[in-house]
This record gives sequence, structure tokens and C-alpha cells, in this order.
Amino acid sequence: MTDVLLATDADWLAEQINASIGGEDTSVRLVRRGQDVRPAVQRSTPDLVILDLQIGNMGGMATCLDLRLESGAGRLPSIPVLMLLDRPADVFLARHSDADGWLVKPLDSFRIRRAVSTLLQGGHIHETPEHTADALGASPD
Repeated sequence: MTDVLLATDADWLAEQINASIGGEDTSVRLVRRGQDVRPAVQRSTPDLVILDLQIGNMGGMATCLDLRLESGAGRLPSIPVLMLLDRPADVFLARHSDADGWLVKPLDSFRIRRAVSTLLQGGHIHETPEHTADALGASPD
């Protein structure tokens, strides 16, 4: 079973992610604060972390950087991270957070499933400001 850890404080987003990828083969665990991501990963390592850019006082960028620093220091395993951005201008932040992929809201189930599948297979997915609606830029590593 695939285990996905989602960090968001937006109920609508949690519902959309769960409806898009949750099911018999995939469980979606939810944390509502960025600072809760590391302890959740330490308790049970997920296959993928999905971070909402805007979550409380430790947003998606800081949370992703924290995961990468902990992984680099050998205190956490390396886990693919998908960041959910609010607007195309946020791509700058996602690039500098070392996320494996990002999608720009508004989201749809097809793009979410494709991004999750690509990241779980070891690829990267980067929507660019010019192509947020239809170009996912999926590429295996």
C-alpha cells in the first residue's frame, strides 16, 4: 500500500487530494501544520509527502527545506516531495525548496494522479508559469 503524507490546513484541499488518490491501494495521512511533518515522517516513513505552500507559520517551502536538511544529515530517509502552489509566481519558491515536483492551483484529479504517479516512479514534475494549465513537464530522472 502506498502511504502519502499530506500537510495542509485547508479542508477542501485535503478532501480533493484524498478523493483523487486515496483508496484501496493508497492511504493519505493528514497533518495540519508544517512543523508536524517531520515528526510524522519519523513515526512512519511515507512514500510521498505533499505540501501545501500556505500552511500555518511553517509553510511548504520551509517544511520541504527541513525534510531535505534532515535527509542530508542522515536523520531522515530521502522522500519525494510534491508542493502545491497558489499561483504561477510561486514556482520560484518551489525551485528553491528542492521539491521533486509542484503543481499550481487550481488542481484537478488528473494532474494530481499523474504527479503522484510520476514522483513515486522516481521522476520529477514541474509546472512552469507559462504552462500551468496543460504542461506538466514530467520527466524520469
